[in-house]
Amino acid sequence: MDATNRVSLAVNAAVLMLLRPLCRLLLRYQVPFSVFEELAKHVYVQTAMEDFGIPGKKPTLSRASILTGLTRKDVQRLVAEPEPLRAVSQEGYNRAARVLTGWARDPDFRAIDGSPAALDPQEGPASFAELVRRHSGDMPARAVLDELLRVGAVRRREDQRLELVTRAYIPQGGEVEKLGILGSDVGDLIATIDHNLQHGGTDARYQRKVMYRSVPADIRPAFRALSANQSQALLERLDAWLSEHDSDPDPQKPGAERVRLGLGIYYFEAPAAPDSPKEN
Repeated sequence: MDATNRVSLAVNAAVLMLLRPLCRLLLRYQVPFSVFEELAKHVYVQTAMEDFGIPGKKPTLSRASILTGLTRKDVQRLVAEPEPLRAVSQEGYNRAARVLTGWARDPDFRAIDGSPAALDPQEGPASFAELVRRHSGDMPARAVLDELLRVGAVRRREDQRLELVTRAYIPQGGEVEKLGILGSDVGDLIATIDHNLQHGGTDARYQRKVMYRSVPADIRPAFRALSANQSQALLERLDAWLSEHDSDPDPQKPGAERVRLGLGIYYFEAPAAPDSPKEN
């Protein structure tokens, strides 16, 4: 078997593995194959038009048809149609997360000992309303507060002041918000793997995991707690570093390149395969 065939088989095997959990989710939410197929066609055409053009030439329907294997008529229809509606916006998630980060990092909202201060909901320059205005733009403070109270990131004390409970915004009950995270986080991971397949050496992006294949099931609670605590500590240190470098675009440097930058960590577990050697 030549190298091209081996790569093709490896790609197919990888796609089958990543589609299994995705199809499980789609079936759970009663998404029929016809809908998935139409979404995939849209993304195939959009990606071919935007990312696989010939340098110096305008993308064409014919080239997109050749790359995707779709008919030129299909490509023309998909280009003409608006992109399928995005039922999930990341804006609410991002803004809520920015409020928590601002509360933990902005010195104007810290207590004397340096910890996040308890805030009055509305009154004063160091109120929750001012925190939202500064770190979440035009989002209504009441809407942000309701969401943070709902997920348990903030609590209201007996004196009605607001107290930060956790610095991480994790939607607890809303399926819509969690599905939005599915799209963004898995998309980022696949983009990193794709980058590393194309670029090696010093340009490779960090992508690691630790795993053992045959671990006693009763240690799961201990590892969950250990991994959550240490991961949260690392993310908070990285958050502090990034917050020092994050800023609004400099009007003195119009067109200066800016990037979305970060690191993600996730926990996983699955039944051990019989007679599998441990792996690190």
